[in-house]
Amino acid sequence: MSELRVDQQTTTAEPASRRVNRLTWLIGHLREPYVQLIASQMLTGAVAFAANILMVRSLTPTHRGEVALLLQVTYLATQVLLLGTERSFVATYHNVAPGPAVRAYAKLLLVPCAVGLAGAVIFTAVAPHRSNPGPVIVAMLAWYTVVEASSLATRSIAIAVGRVRDFMMCRVIESGLLLVMLVGLYAAHTSHPEVWFLAYLVAGAAPTIVYLAIWLRLPPDPNAAPVRHEQGRMVRREGLSLFPAAISNMAMLRVDRLVIPALASTAALGLYTSVATMTELLAWPLRAFADARLGRWRAAHNDGTLRATPIILAAAVYTLVVVPFVAGGLYLLIVPVFGHQYSPAKVVVLPLVVAAGLYAISRITLGLLIARGHGTLVSAAEITGFAVSFAVYLLLIPRLGILGAAYGSLAGYGACLVFALVASRLVKDKSRV
Repeated sequence: MSELRVDQQTTTAEPASRRVNRLTWLIGHLREPYVQLIASQMLTGAVAFAANILMVRSLTPTHRGEVALLLQVTYLATQVLLLGTERSFVATYHNVAPGPAVRAYAKLLLVPCAVGLAGAVIFTAVAPHRSNPGPVIVAMLAWYTVVEASSLATRSIAIAVGRVRDFMMCRVIESGLLLVMLVGLYAAHTSHPEVWFLAYLVAGAAPTIVYLAIWLRLPPDPNAAPVRHEQGRMVRREGLSLFPAAISNMAMLRVDRLVIPALASTAALGLYTSVATMTELLAWPLRAFADARLGRWRAAHNDGTLRATPIILAAAVYTLVVVPFVAGGLYLLIVPVFGHQYSPAKVVVLPLVVAAGLYAISRITLGLLIARGHGTLVSAAEITGFAVSFAVYLLLIPRLGILGAAYGSLAGYGACLVFALVASRLVKDKSRV
């Protein structure tokens, strides 16, 4: 009988131990930086989805397009201030302390931000009246550009110093503030595009400033890697090699929002953005994964243990699984969620979703090239994608409107991915020789 009791206790204890092990495994993976980055981006995406609905319900397609135009100008200008340092900073300042990392990035941003603000003042003073939106709009654009550059810098700092959880909380606060303000604007029936844009500025500035101040006040970490003077030069040098990639990538993602108003109308931009804002979310998980793993991939490359093919194949499987669900769901939800006036946007759903899938795989492939130290090839891939997409925009938007813009994105993202895959294969074959 005693042996039977022991056997019963053992059999009942084993499932409990397995549950504990599974829970420990789950908690461990939830603490992974890439999971926290994905969580923060999914939250940002959810708020972007809600913001999109609130704006299309409150603004005409023309005014919705004006808000989108202001945001796209900011995002492009932000990349000019960063000068390609986002990913090079992560790879170079891996495992340093938060305070020194903040000060190091501040030095990198000081001169570009000063030049950018001075340029905004000069533009306001000398620009012709027809192309000058006024000092208030220019000031908001300039300051939001500085805020957005600082926000992206905090992301790189958080990855480098191992405080991604802080960055996630910062994004939670930012998303909450933005959502509250946008709901307030919706409830107040606000129809001025610049007021909606101001909400993004305020929501982005407040938590970013708070967390930068917190990191600067943290006590020194004796286990952190030392900061060397030459690291700043390394980040700037590698960043400049990646700067064409950063600009081309942002242009490839955003220039359609600038070309559509010029070749079609701001109303067409409003229709296009209502879909494009949603399809971009498909690529965010893979981009977050690539950014979070960049330091590890570089270390594995230096050790000779980096295996790129399985990583790229996993990204392709993710895309093949997700794309059909996103395309079908978005196509069915456009009219019920956005309203009948946005029904013409259905035509761009499929090409934009497929384009986003190709873009997602390219983020993994290009991240692996960066880890191997081939920033020049990354820039070449991004430039190729931008050149192809821009050429198609100019050719097709006057003929097909927003569908031409969707085809341009599809062609550009596809060209970027093909270039990245070929370059990755050539680099691998060269390493074997």
